[in-house]
Amino acid sequence: MALAAEWLGRLRPELDGYARLALDNIAREFPSHVTALMTGPGEFPVRPRDRTPVFYGSFDWHSCVEMHWVLVRMLKVAADAVPAGQIRAALDGQFTDAGLRAEAEFMRTSGNSERPYGWGWALALAGELASWPGDQDARRWAAAMEPLAAVLTDNFLGWLPRATYPVRSGLHSNSSFGLSLALPYARRQASLGRPGLGAAIEAAARRWYATDFGYPAAWEPSGHDFLSPALAEAELMSRLLDPAVLAPWLDRFLPGLAEGQPAALFRPATVADPTDGQIGHLHGLNLSRAWCFRRLAETLPRGDPRVPACTEASRRHAEASLPHVVGDDYMVTHWLAAYAVLMFS
Repeated sequence: MALAAEWLGRLRPELDGYARLALDNIAREFPSHVTALMTGPGEFPVRPRDRTPVFYGSFDWHSCVEMHWVLVRMLKVAADAVPAGQIRAALDGQFTDAGLRAEAEFMRTSGNSERPYGWGWALALAGELASWPGDQDARRWAAAMEPLAAVLTDNFLGWLPRATYPVRSGLHSNSSFGLSLALPYARRQASLGRPGLGAAIEAAARRWYATDFGYPAAWEPSGHDFLSPALAEAELMSRLLDPAVLAPWLDRFLPGLAEGQPAALFRPATVADPTDGQIGHLHGLNLSRAWCFRRLAETLPRGDPRVPACTEASRRHAEASLPHVVGDDYMVTHWLAAYAVLMFS
């Protein structure tokens, strides 16, 4: 975890700004991007908070979940660097039993909405709270989150056995990133005697990815990616494979990593217009690549020749987009802090 600790240390002066941005975002209802399946007239909500009374802010549902995760994560690991009292008061107002039951019902009835990206982020939030048992507020909030987490667990269990193929995009539909976000919660559930979700995630990942080889990472990125399909898959497999097994799998999957190849994977993306929501995604690509490279560097066996290349790529990508987390256009700032906080998570 050396790189994670390094990034936490380097970013500590920025955390107060991240926290205040996230506090503003979760309460900012408009502008709002609402996706809804309508089966008849009169079903569309008058306003976002009528449909989702907790996760109504920050432009869209999954970004609002991300901002709540950002607040919980920073409160958990760096409470002295953020306005802890304000964060606790805000989360106490958000994480109500009634509000989260309404969120659970929304996720139960919304079909494939937010699959798997929003599902994964919500379980990451639930897992962050559940793994903080020494904090009285967190215990209460975790209990309130359980109806939503239970619905999302059922959603994953209903989907994964039917998903013959993974989605290898650089956007919300990416299969590997959503599973990686959900995995810590799933493993905690398994430790409590509920192994179903963890087993389903591992079975799907092995079915989809275990025999992959020669991934065409030189073709990345697409013009509006915020994820690297190649690195997101490698990061997930780093969680599931023993280091001694991960190393030869990476040899086959991305054979040029030690030499910094393909060059396109190691070169930070250029963001020409952050006011364009799709082009602005590329800031997220830089930070999510930084996180994935960091995870690989920390998971590979000591002395593996890919570790230095991944470590340097992590730093280079992070430095390209960290200056844009706060103070840039809202099309970037309503979500990018989540990827900055991943740097030390």
